[in-house]
Amino acid sequence: MSQIQSFERSIARSRASLTREDRPETFTLCGREWELLEEVFAPVYSPSTGIALEFLGLNHEPPLPHSGSFLEVGCGTGVIAVMAALAGYDRVVASDISPRAVENAAVNAERHGVTGRFRAVHSDLFSGLDDGERFDTVFWSSNYVLGPEQYEYKSVHEQAYVDAGYRTHRRYLEQVLGRLAPGGSALLHFSNRGDEAALHRIAGECGRELRTLRADTVREGEYGDDSVTHLLLQIVPAATV
Repeated sequence: MSQIQSFERSIARSRASLTREDRPETFTLCGREWELLEEVFAPVYSPSTGIALEFLGLNHEPPLPHSGSFLEVGCGTGVIAVMAALAGYDRVVASDISPRAVENAAVNAERHGVTGRFRAVHSDLFSGLDDGERFDTVFWSSNYVLGPEQYEYKSVHEQAYVDAGYRTHRRYLEQVLGRLAPGGSALLHFSNRGDEAALHRIAGECGRELRTLRADTVREGEYGDDSVTHLLLQIVPAATV
């Protein structure tokens, strides 16, 4: 395992980002101000949110036009979901396993005037959604660092950084296609901080294939000078012979 894939290192980053004296109450991204509540993943300490916005074409001000319905799994502060609403998606749902993140997303939706087509829900992946809800785009910027199978999280915040045994990734791969509207797209933001070989193996076991739509290599900077490759993957049914 490379140093950038160290689960211990990611757990330390999680704890540090919650306790830093310079942790802000607001931050700027895409030329807009956003609120950051305590206990919520801070986009200011990682490039991942900015890269996800770029991958999705949501990093413009004003946003490039989009349409249809959009679900963000693991919304955190809600930046991506709010930008999706600002870009023209007519129905946006932001979900997170952290109640504090759900609150944060709702606050930022109100701040930027999109509450009419925006809903924040407390959900473990899709558990908090209505049974019949389907979306044109489902997106998850995942907790791609692989943790030990038996690791017990010390806080919900750690789950934004590490996935013990890739259990959550497996469930996402199994369930996401069932949440798509006809012609919809299931997307996963991953990186080489995670175990790509394990992800592809699990996808195969779930009857899925992963297609790389975008890749971007950046230097992270905040906690070191690592060069990390971020990937936008599309999940599709495995081809049958």
